[in-house]
Amino acid sequence: MIGIVDYGMGNRRSVEKAFARVGADQQMTADHDLLATADGLVVPGVGAMPEAMRRLREAGLDALIRERAAAGVPVLGLCLGMHLLFESSEEFGATEGLGLLRGRVVPLRASGLKLPHIGWHEVGFERETPLTPEGGRAAYYHVHSFAPERSEDTVAVGDYGGEFVSVAARGNVFGCQFHPEKSSTAGLGLLRAFTGLCAGVPA
Repeated sequence: MIGIVDYGMGNRRSVEKAFARVGADQQMTADHDLLATADGLVVPGVGAMPEAMRRLREAGLDALIRERAAAGVPVLGLCLGMHLLFESSEEFGATEGLGLLRGRVVPLRASGLKLPHIGWHEVGFERETPLTPEGGRAAYYHVHSFAPERSEDTVAVGDYGGEFVSVAARGNVFGCQFHPEKSSTAGLGLLRAFTGLCAGVPA
């Protein structure tokens, strides 16, 4: 079972529907007992980092996510959920994240292009992970004004007036800057691969 962490922000229902479409046994919940026994965790999110971290802390979900990640359970952060996995974010001032991925989340350096960056964007994968698509490139749907800095955890990058990190991973922890639940075949393929990882089945 995949636990979709419900901390009251973002497009949780869309994520739930997308996982159901790829055949995952999933449940959207804030119940600690259910999340503690899940085979994988998904941290969705739309909104601002400070408020998201405040809600996670108040619900005690920050500690639970860290504990499950330390136990080797696969964790996937989507969009704002990805930002939460990093050490810190500069959005609305410095905000400490969960520290499961290395580095900071910073404003997009878009060279005068319109922000937020909204729409389909092809990204190139620089290394293999269980979520890397065949051929190492795919287009996904992005909506963001911030992105992580490049670090040793960088997996895939795009370019929107300047390079931005679109996928990062460290061990069993993964983050996607885009919305796979809105990214058609490529996005569903990524969710299917994560589902297989949680089930112990190679993608």
